[in-house]
Amino acid sequence: MATHCLLPSSLAASTAIRALAAPTCATHNHRPLLCHRRRRPLSLSRRSSAMDALRVTGDAEPLLRPAAGGHPRLRVRTQAQGGDAGRGAAAGDAALSWAPVILPFLFPALGGLLFGYDIGATSGATISVQSADLSGTTWFNLSSVQLGLVASGSLYGALGGSILAYRVADFLGRRIELVTAAALYILGALVTGFAPNFVALIIGRILYGIGIGLAMHGAPLYIAETSPSQIRGTLISLKELFIVLGILFGYLIGSLEIDKVGGWRYMFGFGAPLAAVMALGMWSLPPSPRWLLLRAVQGKASMEDNKKKAIQALRTLRGRSASEKVLADDVEDTIVSIKAAYAGQEGEGNIWEVFEGASLKAFSIGGGLVLFQQITGQPSVLYYAASILQTAGFSAASDAARVAIYIGLFKLLMTGVAVLKVDDLGRRPLLIGGVGGIALSLFLLAAYYKILNNFPFVAVGALLLYVGAYQVSFGPISWLMVSEIFPLRMRGRGISLAVLTNFGSNALVTFAFSPLQEFLGPENIFFLFGAIAVLALVFVILNVPETKGLSLEEIESKILK
Repeated sequence: MATHCLLPSSLAASTAIRALAAPTCATHNHRPLLCHRRRRPLSLSRRSSAMDALRVTGDAEPLLRPAAGGHPRLRVRTQAQGGDAGRGAAAGDAALSWAPVILPFLFPALGGLLFGYDIGATSGATISVQSADLSGTTWFNLSSVQLGLVASGSLYGALGGSILAYRVADFLGRRIELVTAAALYILGALVTGFAPNFVALIIGRILYGIGIGLAMHGAPLYIAETSPSQIRGTLISLKELFIVLGILFGYLIGSLEIDKVGGWRYMFGFGAPLAAVMALGMWSLPPSPRWLLLRAVQGKASMEDNKKKAIQALRTLRGRSASEKVLADDVEDTIVSIKAAYAGQEGEGNIWEVFEGASLKAFSIGGGLVLFQQITGQPSVLYYAASILQTAGFSAASDAARVAIYIGLFKLLMTGVAVLKVDDLGRRPLLIGGVGGIALSLFLLAAYYKILNNFPFVAVGALLLYVGAYQVSFGPISWLMVSEIFPLRMRGRGISLAVLTNFGSNALVTFAFSPLQEFLGPENIFFLFGAIAVLALVFVILNVPETKGLSLEEIESKILK
């Protein structure tokens, strides 16, 4: 959930905001050393190194592995552990069928598309709603503060939604959280679209924003917990692609409705049918099997009931050809893994535990990435997009909506590069290369405004470099890392705090931009953001691990210990 801004320069600064009966095991120091039966853990990798760390013997396979009989799903290379001579090593090329993966990705990703749509639609709506000829209201004469509330109302709602997610997300579960987000999207879009006055308009914007906060928390969690590790990075990065698609879609609707009286109502209201598709789709999907087993381990639900529900959820996620025994074994081994993660710990944990041990390390990585994502100045750079293109002689720069679409298409292209390469090259190379490009582009922009203003191609090249570098790094990778890095016990709450950090820093950058612009000027603003980008690059090099190909359990046992 990167926050994007592709707006006309007059509005960009404000609108940019936007585990469980376990098998009998010998234990030592709260960690099981040997289980009496071979099981396959419910993990998303070639083998569960969480089991390696616990020395649990047996094969370890991912959540979506080959179903017994029927069409192939995953064939994942496994290796026997321990000294059982009868095992040996099994090998096979990894082969993945995308069929069972599409819907559990698509419907959560619609939450990101609706977030992006709000960004794009707000660009045109804020022009329409204050036009004496096009508003269709008697209260069109909005002050700058009122117009700012229209543009950033969803930000305030998203901040509230991220706080709400911290309190209720682990209780509701990922699926119901996303259904709730879709319902708030619908309600917010309808209230905004039919708003009889300014107060109702702001209420609708805040309701829609609460939906954003819940969706941006629940979507990466659900996708990460139900997708195979081989393509987890691709899928979560594709969610970023959906955000960019949403922005472009918002611009398209805006360009179609901008000349109509009351067009802003259609721009805001069109989110409702899209959210209805999301709500129905999420209702048809199963709960996250990991979440079901986690609740049982926590004593928040019946052991036997949730085991049955987890088996049913796995059957839906894998396809009907998976055997009952394979599913039951996976559930039993996942229970062992979750109980091991909770060994010697009570309850769900509280907010302060996010700042202790493995959770603190995870938060420093995930929270640091989403913080730098915002304070490297994304809204500010795009604020100057139209003027930069105008100085270069691009006639399309006079049409802000068209310029935004062109930049959005380039963002879409570069996000596609990240999607294709994130599970091939890995997270760190893309982050290091992308953040380095961001720093270079910011210094080039500072130089343009300071000494190179006779060379507009420098500014255009720097602008495109910034957009492209952001979309292969901070844009998709930050939220991919956030969805992967937190320990299971604190994952829901840790991601809630990361979402809060993102929206809070977004608000800080947005609100500080105008006074900084007046006090420093564009050349010094870009130099300041360039220096921050250098700090971000050092942070990535020193602190951000590589998680490519690791299951969520492996990340916890290998990286966070």
